[in-house]
Amino acid sequence: MASNCSGCGPGYKSPLDAMNGPREKIVYLPCIYRNTENRKPDYLATVDVDPKSATYCKVIHRLPMPNMNDELHHSGWNACSSCYGDTSKKRNRLILPSLISSRIYIIDVGTDSRAPRLHKTVEPVEMFWKCGLANPHTSHCLGSGQIMISTLGDPLGNGKGGFVLLDGETFEITGNWELPGEAAPFGYDFWYQPRHNVMMSTEWGAPKVLANGFNPADVKAGHYGQRIHVWDWTTHKCVQTLDLGEEGAIPLEIRFLHDPAAAEGYVGCALQGTVFHFSKTLKGDWTAERIIKVPTKKVVGWILPEMPSLITDILISLDDRFLYFSNWLHGDIRQYDITDKRNPHMVGQVFLGGSIQNDGPVKVLEDKELNRQPSPRIVKGKRIPGSPQMLQLSLDGKRLYVTTSLYSAWDKQFYPELIKQGSVMLQIDVDTTKGGLKVNENFLVDFGEEPEGPALAHEVRYPGGDCTSDIWL
Repeated sequence: MASNCSGCGPGYKSPLDAMNGPREKIVYLPCIYRNTENRKPDYLATVDVDPKSATYCKVIHRLPMPNMNDELHHSGWNACSSCYGDTSKKRNRLILPSLISSRIYIIDVGTDSRAPRLHKTVEPVEMFWKCGLANPHTSHCLGSGQIMISTLGDPLGNGKGGFVLLDGETFEITGNWELPGEAAPFGYDFWYQPRHNVMMSTEWGAPKVLANGFNPADVKAGHYGQRIHVWDWTTHKCVQTLDLGEEGAIPLEIRFLHDPAAAEGYVGCALQGTVFHFSKTLKGDWTAERIIKVPTKKVVGWILPEMPSLITDILISLDDRFLYFSNWLHGDIRQYDITDKRNPHMVGQVFLGGSIQNDGPVKVLEDKELNRQPSPRIVKGKRIPGSPQMLQLSLDGKRLYVTTSLYSAWDKQFYPELIKQGSVMLQIDVDTTKGGLKVNENFLVDFGEEPEGPALAHEVRYPGGDCTSDIWL
């Protein structure tokens, strides 16, 4: 595979080396049927993204899961650049947790990268009995060869931010990463930085309240999180909790800078449309400050009188120069220059659907940023349903891929047309010199045209690794 170097392990020696890696030719996306009209299992789609290929922008393979209503969501690897120096490791298994069913699928992408096959299924009872955890989300490989997966809850649907460990060879669950009694109240994403002996984790909410939709009353009732948890990487203890307050409600994706020596990063907080910068202090503990705030819009014709942006995904370019995030309700993607890490400035913006399009039911009464409501986005004759959500950047930073489904229950609530039409994948051309975003008008993967009916495609993953799955030691 392209991720293997001669005489070394998987991935790349450094983030800057990765930027010179080969251009992506295929990508993997989990496609979801839960909460749609199609009573089919979720599946893993392989999409051709090579402009020179006869099947460019086509789904070239579909691997259905053996069960219904899994809610495939995010994926990770059995080995990445954290195992670069280990010649015995190969990036040949995709780890595919199920957010609702709590199954973990291990996918063989090494035998035939264009036609993945199911290698193993880890049933939820194993996670329940061995770890007391459920609802797995983010998976990262560790330099030790193990795989670690964060969770949202316990088997009863209550919030519980723990971490499941899998053996990197057998894919058996070996137990919890955190010590007994150390699990956080809520869980979601995590990122580790061994040079600073630290791991950070974030909070979404209790699975039993978010499973079927979003109710603002659940936030007031304390069923959603607003904290970053700081863990000692060596002892596995939670050593600090950073409460971000109301402005930091529902902190989702967390990203350290890619430079393994860096002691700082960013987290996107959904509910108030904020981005926090976190960093290590001179005393050795950690602090966080809000450095971006997307203003809410006063509206009529929507469920509330004010519409937040709902930041749902963020990522950082491999050279740590640009930060990107999506506003799933407003409908735009933003690019920020973060050369000055605490003072980012926006250098690119593009609208793709969203809830404030000028021909929709919502009328904006007050907008602190825009002079008029954005027009619908048409690509290759297709009006884009839903709104930009999951992001993935090419290694060289020049192509930003975006899909439009967040999570099936929330899709159904906020963008019911997605359930009927299916989501799409688009490509945004990035100006890496001065900054700037432009829609590639010749790129569209329409998951509304799938053979088994419209599907909800979520996170994009490259076979050779990418800026949201690789961690350097």
